[in-house]
Amino acid sequence: MTNNVQSMALTVPQSGSIEAYVQMAYGIPMLTAEREHELASRLHSDNDLNAAQELIMSHLRFVVHIAKSYAGYGLPQADLIQEGNIGLMKAVKRFNPEVGVRLVSFAVHWIKAEIHEFVLKNWRIVKIATTKAQRKLFFNLRKNKKRLGWFSQEEVNTVAESLGVSTKDVIEMENRMASADQAFDLTDGDDDDRPGSYAPAQYLQDNSSDLSEQVESDNWDSHVNTQLVNALATLDDRSQDIIKTRWLDEDKSTLQDLANKYSISAERVRQLEKNALNKLKGSITDI
Repeated sequence: MTNNVQSMALTVPQSGSIEAYVQMAYGIPMLTAEREHELASRLHSDNDLNAAQELIMSHLRFVVHIAKSYAGYGLPQADLIQEGNIGLMKAVKRFNPEVGVRLVSFAVHWIKAEIHEFVLKNWRIVKIATTKAQRKLFFNLRKNKKRLGWFSQEEVNTVAESLGVSTKDVIEMENRMASADQAFDLTDGDDDDRPGSYAPAQYLQDNSSDLSEQVESDNWDSHVNTQLVNALATLDDRSQDIIKTRWLDEDKSTLQDLANKYSISAERVRQLEKNALNKLKGSITDI
């Protein structure tokens, strides 16, 4: 089942055509709750891979939305989306339509888990040594250890004195070197169906936001901006400038500023502004 579902993954382009992929993902209609339940039931009871494919394709936009929030790590957007798609497929495989939640609410944890693993493998969030003293400790601490196990207080004092650092720095570096990252999800070698196999992704919940509402809000904001740009284009240059400087710019102009600029009265500027706003309202019909 896993291999069959994973083979359905769209290959995210690595070149400049990533924008075309994003547009394609957002162009796929979202499912109604009834259609989603029907497809999930077919997959859950009959192993219907066509149903799985429709579930995956209709949720690609959510993967793109989540992947964008990891742009600050300097990793390729295409790679982040591809890893998120893997998490989406894992979620679709495990989704039980009878639980009573939407797939997007269930899938967000799996999508983030795969992206987290990818980021951790390609970027050290916490570097072991960032200062000169820490680098000195890093390269000299192990050879100063006389035995396996943790330093005793006497050994901490000795190392600190010989390296010219504080005992606090010695203890902190020992902790850093001994620590290991814990995977958010099960590793490739773990059997997620085996009793006793648990990872944070299987029990942690994210109640901080509603992803579907966020995506819907982003789509609406984009629609409103497009409508506004198109409406502004119907105005003459002077009216556009008045609306822009009076309403859209961060440092807004006064009526007198514009009156001086166009050698007209402030009352005339106010009339032009009112006429332009009325025309904009008539052009933007569904906001």
